[in-house]
Amino acid sequence: MTHPSGVAPQSFWTLSAQALCAQLQCTAEGLTDAEAQARRVQFGPNSDAPPRAKGLLAAVGRRLREPLSLILLGAGAVSVATGDGVGGGIIVTILGLSIGLDTVQEGRANRAAEMLRRSVALRAEVLRGGVFRQVPVEEVVPGDVMRVRAGDIIAADALVLDSEAFTAGEAALTGEPYPVEKRPGTVTATSPGEASNALFRGAVAQTGEARALVVGTGRNTLFGAAAAVLGEGQEVSAFQRDMHAFGLITARLTLALVVVVLATHMLFGRQVLESLMFAVALAVGLTPELLPMITTVTLSRGALRMAGRKVIVKRLAAIHDLGAMTVLCTDKTGTLTSAEIALSRSLDAAGQDDPQAARLGAIAASLGGDRGALDAALLASHPDAALGWKMLQRHAFDFTRRVGSVWAEGLEGRLLLVKGAPEAVLALCTRHRVGGAEQPLGDAGRAQALARVHALAQDGLRVVAVASRKRPDTASAEQALTVADETDLVFEGLCAFADPAKPTAAAAIARLSAAGVRLKILSGDDPIVVQRLALQVGLPADRVLTGADVAALSDDALAVQVQSVDIYGRLAPDQKARLVRALKAHGAVVGFLGDGINDAPALKVADVGLSVEGASGVAQAAADMILMASDLEVVADGVEEGRRTFVNILKYVRMGASSNFGNMLSMAVASLFLPFLPMLPTQILLNNLLYDFSEIGIPLDTVRPEAIAQPQVWDMHGLLRFAGTMGPLSSLFDLATFGGLLWLFQATPEEFRTMWFMESMATQILVIFIIRTRARPWRDLAHPALVASSLIALLVAMALPFTPVGAWFGFVAPPADMLAGMGALVLGYLVCAQWLKAYALADRSSPLVPRR
Repeated sequence: MTHPSGVAPQSFWTLSAQALCAQLQCTAEGLTDAEAQARRVQFGPNSDAPPRAKGLLAAVGRRLREPLSLILLGAGAVSVATGDGVGGGIIVTILGLSIGLDTVQEGRANRAAEMLRRSVALRAEVLRGGVFRQVPVEEVVPGDVMRVRAGDIIAADALVLDSEAFTAGEAALTGEPYPVEKRPGTVTATSPGEASNALFRGAVAQTGEARALVVGTGRNTLFGAAAAVLGEGQEVSAFQRDMHAFGLITARLTLALVVVVLATHMLFGRQVLESLMFAVALAVGLTPELLPMITTVTLSRGALRMAGRKVIVKRLAAIHDLGAMTVLCTDKTGTLTSAEIALSRSLDAAGQDDPQAARLGAIAASLGGDRGALDAALLASHPDAALGWKMLQRHAFDFTRRVGSVWAEGLEGRLLLVKGAPEAVLALCTRHRVGGAEQPLGDAGRAQALARVHALAQDGLRVVAVASRKRPDTASAEQALTVADETDLVFEGLCAFADPAKPTAAAAIARLSAAGVRLKILSGDDPIVVQRLALQVGLPADRVLTGADVAALSDDALAVQVQSVDIYGRLAPDQKARLVRALKAHGAVVGFLGDGINDAPALKVADVGLSVEGASGVAQAAADMILMASDLEVVADGVEEGRRTFVNILKYVRMGASSNFGNMLSMAVASLFLPFLPMLPTQILLNNLLYDFSEIGIPLDTVRPEAIAQPQVWDMHGLLRFAGTMGPLSSLFDLATFGGLLWLFQATPEEFRTMWFMESMATQILVIFIIRTRARPWRDLAHPALVASSLIALLVAMALPFTPVGAWFGFVAPPADMLAGMGALVLGYLVCAQWLKAYALADRSSPLVPRR
């Protein structure tokens, strides 16, 4: 035979078995071994290509290509080349530690992708050469006929040829929490969730047996398409984009300052080597060389704190992205709901709440049920219902007639208990029980009951009807039940089931909303069920879009709709990812929370992907964080921690922008007009080293509640405004220091450098306690670790000129009047900094305004 040129279309369940056999060039009698081998060569193994492994060198190289890393490498190399081996070594060591920590954390996280292998079957039963046989799952090919029984993990996407009481659990694939009945026939719906004649790879057979024609294998399956995202490159996160942009700004400022200073010194006839070393020292002083270390340590500490809040962080940068998140998209099953079916209501034949129907249903489930999700919910609602009852005969649930029955004997005598689909059970009833008495049930009564079922379905509830009939005590207990016995029944009532919302969901959603995070439900489940859930947890649900609606919209139209619609149902995996992209295109920082295979594409595309413990291996491998408790409260805790972490990173950036930039600019300007260098290159590097040491306590610093009340993002305009306000303030007091030393105290070059070193260190270190908070410093005290590191650095800087070590750096002991003058200038600077910081830190735009 000639081999098929490709697999069947994506919505293969809309075609007949004959049409698919023609397209796949096979028959319903299966394949021969030779045909199967040829197809395996053509289509490849029924497995997923593992994610491309990134070597250690590639991971390190990616981090070294960042602008800040390149600046630090260059500064370290030039420092070593100009004779400052200690300073260059310190810079390179700091950079190496930062990159090492980040690389190790990422390496550990990537190994979690191995969990994917646990999510697929190991062997499958296929029809080869006219005989069913077990083969490795990798050897299943399109055109195979496979047999699936209860408990099997389905090995490929397939069309049902015949079935016997067969149901499959597809919650991880489509979001449908109930087992789905599968039977032959054609379906016109294009959504996988409505494909009652299709089996999907990765689903679990719950009951019965089915024979099916394999249509798609490997990556050409619903499971495989979701798993394929693991092999795609990780999109650049919001934090990485912003760090890259900040690095470019710093690189431009550093390069401009070095070029201008070096060129001007050359024009003034200064010594080339001295000018070069001074320019390099300025570059090092301007560069926030501790930023990679501060960032990594702060994020690592955030990861430890989040672990205490039941969140495992796989990608460190995702901590910031979680804090910056403005929209959280979540699946329904297992996240907003418990994914455990529960009895919602028990109604009598008149539609009034009454436990009798559920009690009788629980007896039937206990004695002769199939132990499916609905039976388990009945038993949970009445765990002792079957006490004193015994089963005489059982008629298993018939998926064609959609009813099942049990003949039971107990305190109420012998009863035939029948339960099943309401329309099927009502058709078998001639009477109904009202107020304890049996009354005739006519067509009008059946219509009313079915209308009640429809109303419950509109509320997203799954409904089972319960009926009974007395059997005479003289009837033989060995007499088998037949279809003829399931007639002339008394309609007892209805049992309605739901996948209930978690008790904490509404409060967590309100908490996220108060924190500026908007929630959207992206589910593969029935839109009616999703809408009902949204109303339960307090979300606006006046509009719901389905997968078909999303498919009909262009990207531009979808980008408009996604801004106002929060509820989506019957979505395919790629449609969830498309919605996430539409939100990101408008500048939102998007998080996605999901636990199913169908969530993997959206988890990969989102700025921060969140999965849960016990989720599918694909979902966990695609996620950036794994929640040890499947609860939105944990997400809200993580948002707070992410914001706290970013606020501390931003403190270091602001401090560098205010003091480093101002001092280096003053030094560059002064060097052009002074007859001597205002500070020697080694003194500049010492200044920078002590200042960096003073800030190593930042990762531990406290954060005020208002600082984390809204999403935290990099605001480059805000940073430039801060630098443009606090930097010139620092320079102004530097110039006042220069003037006082030159004209008031007639300081020698050594005294000038010593006093300015001391003044520079005092202002840089003490201003930390002012600009670290929007509040008054004495009302928002710093963490003891930051206080200790700052005061130790300040003490060393103030004491150094009075020690023999100070002479090695060119310092001299200054006179008392100069020290008094310096103290007055430092005090004045701190007062002005406290006064101006309200303007410098002003938030002039809403944090929810798109950044791009």
